[in-house]
Amino acid sequence: MPVISRGDAVSHVGRVRSNNQDSAYVGNHVFMVADGMGGHAGGDVASAIAVKHVAEHERDFPTIDDAEVGLSNLFAEGNRLIADAVDEHTELRGMGTTACAITLVGDSIVMGHIGDSRIYRLHDGEFTQESVDHTFVQRLVDAGRITPEEALVHPRRSVLMRVLGDVETDLEVDTMVAPAVPGDRWLLCSDGLSSYVDDEHIVEVLSRAGQSSRETCDDLVQLALDNGAPDNVTVVVVEVGETPVEDLQPKMVGSAANPLRYTSRRQKRHSQLLPSILHPLRRQPKPEDEEFIPPSDEFLEQLIKEDRQRKRRRQLTWLAAVILLVGAIAGASWLAYEWTQTQYFVAEHEGNVAIYQGVQQNLGPFELHHVVEVTDIPVGTLPTYQQIQVLQTISAPGYDEALAIVERLQNVASG
Repeated sequence: MPVISRGDAVSHVGRVRSNNQDSAYVGNHVFMVADGMGGHAGGDVASAIAVKHVAEHERDFPTIDDAEVGLSNLFAEGNRLIADAVDEHTELRGMGTTACAITLVGDSIVMGHIGDSRIYRLHDGEFTQESVDHTFVQRLVDAGRITPEEALVHPRRSVLMRVLGDVETDLEVDTMVAPAVPGDRWLLCSDGLSSYVDDEHIVEVLSRAGQSSRETCDDLVQLALDNGAPDNVTVVVVEVGETPVEDLQPKMVGSAANPLRYTSRRQKRHSQLLPSILHPLRRQPKPEDEEFIPPSDEFLEQLIKEDRQRKRRRQLTWLAAVILLVGAIAGASWLAYEWTQTQYFVAEHEGNVAIYQGVQQNLGPFELHHVVEVTDIPVGTLPTYQQIQVLQTISAPGYDEALAIVERLQNVASG
């Protein structure tokens, strides 16, 4: 049975940053990297909250399904803790963090991922990115609008579409499963590494024989620094083997290694628990799919017969109802369309902030919105949080309110 034979983590503030907003964790069961966002608004706090929560609640998952649900729930609870912090400390508004984690379950590696921190696997000399970035440019690549090479230099390559934190979108965590093969090396990293060191040089370091996982982490971070990485650089290296080689001790690095600058109400409750006791995450029971199983073939035939009789009785009623509904729907559709044209929203149009009239949804092939004004504000000049808001659209009840939103964005962009 495969085991985690080696593992370690290293985090560095980078060449330019004044504080480290990355966090990472090497645990008994879970290995994780989180890259905070929000600048002075608290990116370091967001990543630390997410990682500390995982460190406190990690456990050995008995099955792959349990691991996928468990990692998703750990991320979701971290997301709620970050939201609590923002509610209690408004100066943290806009903070968020990426998160990626792996855990060994039997002969499989189970992964959880949100954002653009990456999970890589080195298997028999083949280096693959197991996670898919939740970024604006990755969407453009997936849609065939730009190439992966163009994405590397795209002006909006840092815009994230999914994160944990103070973002008004439903949380969506990717989970993946891959074989756990002895000899494989797994790398989790923030974009401070992946944006400044190419795959070839990463593979060269990961492939070095006779090195400890700490030495491998140090060498990867040094590569990024030698390439002038201005951002925080954080790496976790994990090796799958047949027997343990290194004595793995749980450790946190980066922002998570320091005390939080504040404590939320929910976090206070967690902190009262003895840190040496790791509590299993309580999994919500998964509802079973409803299925009616007849006790006999005769009973099934009777149900089918009764169903056919009901359908015949309904047919005449439906025919009359359809005639009435067609007229009613036509009238209601017109009224609904008229209402949509009283609504406005602010979104991106060909790289700039624009005002749209209508609603964001479409009705089949029919668009229920159109551009009424394109500003000279490039989306790429906005801070990351405002870029996400614009790319995901900002609703406004009227044209004047939309203009006010644009004015605020103009002030942010120019300030």
